[in-house]
Amino acid sequence: MSAVNPKDSKSTAALKASAETLATIQRTRQEISGARGEDKPGYAGLPARVIGKEYADINRWIDDGKYTYYDFKGGRGSLKSSFCALKLVDILMLNENKCAMAVRQVKDTLKDSVYSQIIWAIDELGLTEEFHATKSPMEIRRKKTGQIIYFRGADDPSKIKSIRPPKGMYIGVLWIEESDQITGQETLRNIYQSAMRGGENTIIFRSYNTPISQKHYINQEALKPNARQIIHHSYYYSAPPEWLGKSFLDLAAHVKQTNERAYRHEYLGEAIGQGGNVFENVEVREITQEEYDMFDRVYAGIDWGFYPDPFHFCVMHYDAARLTLYIFDEKRMWKASNRETANELRQYAEMVITADNSEPKSIKDYESYGFQVQAATKGPDSVKYSMKWLASLEKIIINPVKCPYTAEEFTAYEFERTKDGEWLGRYPDKNNHAIDAVRYGMCGAWKIRGE
Repeated sequence: MSAVNPKDSKSTAALKASAETLATIQRTRQEISGARGEDKPGYAGLPARVIGKEYADINRWIDDGKYTYYDFKGGRGSLKSSFCALKLVDILMLNENKCAMAVRQVKDTLKDSVYSQIIWAIDELGLTEEFHATKSPMEIRRKKTGQIIYFRGADDPSKIKSIRPPKGMYIGVLWIEESDQITGQETLRNIYQSAMRGGENTIIFRSYNTPISQKHYINQEALKPNARQIIHHSYYYSAPPEWLGKSFLDLAAHVKQTNERAYRHEYLGEAIGQGGNVFENVEVREITQEEYDMFDRVYAGIDWGFYPDPFHFCVMHYDAARLTLYIFDEKRMWKASNRETANELRQYAEMVITADNSEPKSIKDYESYGFQVQAATKGPDSVKYSMKWLASLEKIIINPVKCPYTAEEFTAYEFERTKDGEWLGRYPDKNNHAIDAVRYGMCGAWKIRGE
């Protein structure tokens, strides 16, 4: 083929026509690629920088559809919730016909847990502009596709059944956070059945800190082989240290050194309890004079009551270095007025007493009698945090002569069971007046170590 001479008029016209044709072809290609979204960098999946090394394999298994049920268990700081949130968003970004649902046992705990965690994951992946989040109703919607992330509490099952994803979509990801708190396997099955309607290939994440009791139903279930389920156990020391922070790691090291039993449960996620007792660290015995002489800081708590519930007051000392709580005095009364109970506690009038905040009038009455009473701080997870803190102590020593009611409650208190006798990781709100008084009194200590 001969070369084109640019000085030749015919050649110049040919070059011009060829250039126009090429430009037309390029514009057409750009229009097509633009319609496909190919002119912009597309979402390419979870970046390696956000995945802890313990999750590399399971991330690939989820992408390959290897299992249906993924259990993420372990102790504190093992990145379970972070990974579940990130992977939930990732699945929606790669599958435009899938919606998602995040569930906890109590709906009032959703906003400060799974909702906030997913908002964090969206931001971490640089997708904030892709989604619109609302709190009433609580949901997160992908703007481009209309995909929805729903949030529901298992304590209102009708709200789970009422979910209707947009046309052509289905619940493709179900995340049950703190799944050990769900009230038994029957409740779990009902959640599965409600979420898995109308679609295929739904995957289920269950994340939880390992329940302390080996008899908890979720620990028992883990012992049964299931070809559709994988149980993933992770540990805090596998996470990059900068993700957890120095304070977290220092506390873990301190607990490991001072309380091996608590360390194994809280940080390694081991089920170390043999039965359903919440407190396996109780010693019921007389407190020696030498021990009394060490009590340099004393705490007191009140659980208000009248009838049939009792008024309960307790006094204790906390040895933080040895993670030991001493409970050495109590007062319990029924059908007694605030004036009558205050008269019984006159010797403690100069102490700072922390009381249940549900009765501000009673607190005001006590202040008018010359007592220093402050209201205990509560929140959606305050019972769980305070109970776990008490159970994690090396010892709870109770004087049975001075504190018979407290000794009885702490030694008999068990986790809830389902109607079928399955152990749950939940704390029954009965026969716990002394326990509540202790929780209130020690509010300042357990909140420092709270999760």
